[in-house]
Amino acid sequence: MMKDFDIEERVKIAVGNFESGYNCAQSVFLAFADIVGLDFELAKKMSVSFGGGMGRMRETCGTVSAMVMLAGFYCPVEDPADQEARTRNYAMVQRVGGAFREQYGTLVCRELLPAAEAAKTDPSPSLRTAAYYAKRPCSRYVATAARIAGKMLKGEL
Repeated sequence: MMKDFDIEERVKIAVGNFESGYNCAQSVFLAFADIVGLDFELAKKMSVSFGGGMGRMRETCGTVSAMVMLAGFYCPVEDPADQEARTRNYAMVQRVGGAFREQYGTLVCRELLPAAEAAKTDPSPSLRTAAYYAKRPCSRYVATAARIAGKMLKGEL
């Protein structure tokens, strides 16, 4: 049983995480680490590589990856032979991904970013400056994904 939480408070935490320098995946995942029983430091390590559409490859949006990781806690598959549990997990992944896609038309980082930013795939992250935040839509994606993840973890999705 997960502890109770306020979804909008977790949305604020996720956006605050992003605006303090965590990547998109970490921002969402860390906002719920305590809810799913994970140590904060472990959660940072687990989620860091998903930022920038998986290591800045601009593939699946990191916020979506975070929701998918959280789905593993909400709909776990304890036994690899448990097809019903796996089906429940995959169905939840499709629901959270579908909710995000419904709002933005895609799950793909390069399609969510402005073209000039999407083209930056070198492994060096962008410096987090006021200009960075001003031209990036990512805070909005972090908020949306945190809201969707919160609904999932409360059993509302």
